[in-house]
Amino acid sequence: MQTLVIFDITSDKIRNKVGEACKDYGLTRIQKSAFLGDINHNRREELRLRLKKILGMKPGNIQIFPLCDRDFQLRKTIINEEEHVNEPG
Repeated sequence: MQTLVIFDITSDKIRNKVGEACKDYGLTRIQKSAFLGDINHNRREELRLRLKKILGMKPGNIQIFPLCDRDFQLRKTIINEEEHVNEPG
């Protein structure tokens, strides 16, 4: 099942550790503080516990969303590459 992890963490050190943990579980960065990938329920729970341990009592917000295949297929993306955004005309 696809899993979306998003987070808002002010500490660079903690934010980097969260990103590395997401990568360790096979998730791919889709935005600066968002990761997406296909992991099962047990791996998702392992990841949740690892992220909870990394965050500890420090301020932050981590959201983990399991996405069923049907809903994931309805996803729409809009991407403007940075190099093209500021081009004239």
